[in-house]
Amino acid sequence: MKFTAQQIADILEGEVVGNPDVEVSRLSKIEEGTEGSLTFLANPKYTSYIYSTKASIAIVNKVFDPEVDIETTLIKVDDAYKSFSKLLEYYNQIKNVKTGIESPAFISDSARHGEDVYIGAFSYIGENVNIGSNVKIYPNAYIGDNVVIDDYTVIFSGAKIYSDCIIGKHCVINSGVIIGADGFGYAPTEKGQYNKVPQIGNVIIEDFVEVGAATTIDRATLGSTIIRSGVKLDNQIQIAHNVEIGKNTVIAAQTGVAGSTKIGENCQIGGQVGIVGHITIGSNVKIQAQSGIGRNVKDNEVLQGSPALPYADFNKSYVHFKNLPKIVRNINDLEKSKWE
Repeated sequence: MKFTAQQIADILEGEVVGNPDVEVSRLSKIEEGTEGSLTFLANPKYTSYIYSTKASIAIVNKVFDPEVDIETTLIKVDDAYKSFSKLLEYYNQIKNVKTGIESPAFISDSARHGEDVYIGAFSYIGENVNIGSNVKIYPNAYIGDNVVIDDYTVIFSGAKIYSDCIIGKHCVINSGVIIGADGFGYAPTEKGQYNKVPQIGNVIIEDFVEVGAATTIDRATLGSTIIRSGVKLDNQIQIAHNVEIGKNTVIAAQTGVAGSTKIGENCQIGGQVGIVGHITIGSNVKIQAQSGIGRNVKDNEVLQGSPALPYADFNKSYVHFKNLPKIVRNINDLEKSKWE
């Protein structure tokens, strides 16, 4: 699909400087721009590329004033980065416009769906499933019995949503995600064996949640594992049974959250963080990558380390840790001098 500079400027409420009729059909980085592509300049470090890029159109800030003539048509906007992000979102929406039901796909007679849905080939839709309008379910997805998927949600190929789970509006569930598998619940016996504790709860995912590829969210033993509105989960995260994650919290890849832990709103949790079960983490908490959290955390704390320390204390301690060999040598020299 091709767009002219003027069409793009109208979408972004920007001003065209150059040829308003020049067309583009793809996006590019500014240093790799080719004819027929659209790029942007937001970071001053890349300014030199605006004079050499072969991109047909470049989005720039209104304050940008070229030092020499530029062949590339410019679209001037208030904020080039935000405008390009808006354009990416628009482009993605157009690219993913799909409707209809492909064949073969299995859809239970008791399943219901709204208008303008897309159900890809080889998908499985179980008994009593309720799918909203404008939902997209890509090929090879599995939707178990009694699942609810609300409007405008996208389920990508290979995702699996087990029975009784509820997915809100405008969610994105990426490939390889498993929602609603059994929680890790076992009871030891006198013989040293383990009996499985039935996991009869579900997972509730509220609106505007994104779940990265290969992330797993376990169903509750009783009740629900809950992911609140606006949460963003990266790839390869493990969320255990009965966990609750507050609104607008973001969690980076390879983090694991053990059972029944409650995480507050607007938290930022780095990659490879380990969080024990049955604790409460407050709101507005920041946890640095590879930290281990084994205690309750109050609102607004910033933590690092394993076991985690307040961020400032960790940095002070790390300075001493780096100097430890020197400190030991100094102590040994002092001990020797006492005997000389």
